Amino acid sequence: MAAAIASSLIRQKRQAREREKSNACKCVSSPSKGKTSCDKNKLNVFSRVKLFGSKKRRRRRPEPQLKGIVTKLYSRQGYHLQLQADGTIDGTKDEDSTYTLFNLIPVGLRVVAIQGVQTKLYLAMNSEGYLYTSELFTPECKFKESVFENYYVTYSSMIYRQQQSGRGWYLGLNKEGEIMKGNHVKKNKPAAHFLPKPLKVAMYKEPTQQTKELLMFSSSWPKSEAR
Repeated sequence: MAAAIASSLIRQKRQAREREKSNACKCVSSPSKGKTSCDKNKLNVFSRVKLFGSKKRRRRRPEPQLKGIVTKLYSRQGYHLQLQADGTIDGTKDEDSTYTLFNLIPVGLRVVAIQGVQTKLYLAMNSEGYLYTSELFTPECKFKESVFENYYVTYSSMIYRQQQSGRGWYLGLNKEGEIMKGNHVKKNKPAAHFLPKPLKVAMYKEPTQQTKELLMFSSSWPKSEAR
């Protein structure tokens, strides 16, 4: 169908050009008028050319690109952080597990989004300190990245912390490789310390932040995933 329509349009344009050429050959000068019919045809043609020439093609703006890394996150407790296909977050001793690969995407000054390479799910922390996974990028998916000591890094929630003391809520694994509640993790303890093992630099599309309603929905995630 598309090919037939294209052929018809080409045929119509060819016929129109032939008619214009025929009219141009038949034009006759009139002494009583300053311009001939031939001149008028030329003016029409020139005006069309000028009109079409003035239209600039809209250039597609390149999508914003963020330079991040594909990395593994090795916990000081002796585990690699992993995000499994069913959304479970825990630690594993298996260095070859594909679920230990994460996209570390910069979304602010020393602020990152942590996304599983295999699942495309984001790590997030809700208002009660529980870690969960989200298909959508919300403010709960933002973590502040801070270098601690011996090149270990901590990741704390950007929007939640202890109200009275102001102490941050951190991503952490316990000695059994289980994910912990953010408000139970202290930044000076091994549970909060991760050593990034970058594998390659990658370019990412800037995540689109979702609405407050989605954030409220995500905060009601089941509480059985963190200790």
